[in-house]
Amino acid sequence: MKFLVVILAASILGSVTARADITGVPKVIDGNTVVIGPNKIRLTRIYAPETDQVCLNAKNIRWNCGIDARDQLAAHIAGREITCTSTGVDANRRMIAACSLAGEDLNGWMVEQGWALPYFQQSFAYVRAEEKARTQQSGLWQGAFIAPWDWRRRNNTTTMMGTLKEAKATLLGPSTTENAPSPDCTIKGNITRAGRMIYHTPNQKSYAKIKMDKGIRRWFCTSEEAEAVGWRKALR
Repeated sequence: MKFLVVILAASILGSVTARADITGVPKVIDGNTVVIGPNKIRLTRIYAPETDQVCLNAKNIRWNCGIDARDQLAAHIAGREITCTSTGVDANRRMIAACSLAGEDLNGWMVEQGWALPYFQQSFAYVRAEEKARTQQSGLWQGAFIAPWDWRRRNNTTTMMGTLKEAKATLLGPSTTENAPSPDCTIKGNITRAGRMIYHTPNQKSYAKIKMDKGIRRWFCTSEEAEAVGWRKALR
């Protein structure tokens, strides 16, 4: 009986903790990940491009939309406090949360400005926000892009989103992964045959051996970004 009481108490405490409010000035990791103190937080109900994702602008020119989404979120927060209400934890041990900035729904702002898409597997709350961004051709919608959840597994049948019609040749080509998306984003990530997600910094011996146009690869801007989504640093 005492054992059952302990388990029940732990369950209740975990539930309360999962829904606790966290307030502070965040460090923006990417378009849907922030860090407040020791807490890694994934903005719920939205999906922003990863920092190595490439899109096309209105002039059909490639641009680093993932980095831009991150920077737009950071600029909007502008060093102010936000409050995040957690509803759980994801597979990468990030808190899943709805965040607000001075009473504004920060998750919804990202969708409305066109820097993220609604994640319909979780909610249909931001349908109107997406419609507004698409109509005004804001953010990602100014040209052409691949839905962030399709970016890693893109192929010739992947749907192109946005206003440009002929975008597949540019966005599906190998050049989207062989070079770093930015001089500031040169950390290499690869998945080993054993399924381990490992990242390599430029000063490591193994760095040059990782060919980014082969296998499952991705670029990161910082070690913190890589670790926030479950990657671990190579031993050498």
